[in-house]
Amino acid sequence: MPEKMTDISAFGTDMPNEIEPVCKSIRVKASAEKAFRIFTQEMDTWWPRTHHIGNSPMKRVVVEGKPGGRIYTEQEDGTVCPWASVRTWAPPNLFVMVWQVSPEWQYEPNIERCSEVEVRFTPVDDGTTLVELEHRGIQRHAGACAAMREQVNAEGGWGSLLGMFAKKAGGVA
Repeated sequence: MPEKMTDISAFGTDMPNEIEPVCKSIRVKASAEKAFRIFTQEMDTWWPRTHHIGNSPMKRVVVEGKPGGRIYTEQEDGTVCPWASVRTWAPPNLFVMVWQVSPEWQYEPNIERCSEVEVRFTPVDDGTTLVELEHRGIQRHAGACAAMREQVNAEGGWGSLLGMFAKKAGGVA
């Protein structure tokens, strides 16, 4: 299991010790293999074009499927906008990405100041898959990290994104 990013000592005393992770789950009508593939390699088919940090409209999402792989959007103006990197790539059961988006919704290149998103794909006896998402270590972003947590937990955040993913994966079980 990947280690949790909880050491915040490098940021001094201006950061909260810990912010509660955002946890969401959904059960989809798909095998774990299919759910993992759609969530990662086919992210561009379900990720909303409104959810990006680029300077021009988003053209597509790319996930490089390997540890250390980049996750980025290609923008209509031809630029590439990184926003995450793959920490753990263990198909079909586990995907962890370093969330490299600051509370100001800008790219954060210093992964020591980034949270992580873990997604687990657990097969269920009836052929469906339980997909569990945990966005943790949000305090590492410092600054307005509490507001960021509220935003990724609110309508339009991870819950809505999982719903879009589920629709593409075959529906909610």
